[in-house]
Amino acid sequence: MEKLWWAGAGGFIGSMLRYALGGWIARLRSGWNFPIETLVINVAGCLVIGALAGLAESRGVFTGATRVFLFIGVLGGFTTFSAFGYETFQLLRDGQWLPASCSVALQVVLGIGAVWAGHVLSRLL
Repeated sequence: MEKLWWAGAGGFIGSMLRYALGGWIARLRSGWNFPIETLVINVAGCLVIGALAGLAESRGVFTGATRVFLFIGVLGGFTTFSAFGYETFQLLRDGQWLPASCSVALQVVLGIGAVWAGHVLSRLL
C-alpha cells in the first residue's frame, strides 16, 4: 500500500510538471499545427528515464519506494504518450497526413534515441 501512495504522489508532481511545461511551450508555438508540446515532453521524459534507469542498473541507486515514486509516479505522470496517440488520431482524422507522419516518426526515433542518450550519459557520470 505504501508504494501505491508513492506512485500517486509522484504522478501528481509529474502531471503538474507536464501541464506547466506544455502550457509554456503552447504559448511559444503560436499557430503552428504540429504538436510540439507532446514531442518535447515525451523526449524529455525518455531522456530522464534513460538516465535514471542507467543509474539504477549500474549503481543500484533507486530501489523500492524511490523507484516507484520516480519511474511510475513522476515520469508516468509527466510523459504524455496517450496525448501523442490522441493528437495523432486528430491529425489523421482531419486529413493532415504529413504532420501526423512527422509526429509519429519523431516521437519514436527521438524518444528511443533519448532513452539511449540518457542511459549512456548516466554511465559516464
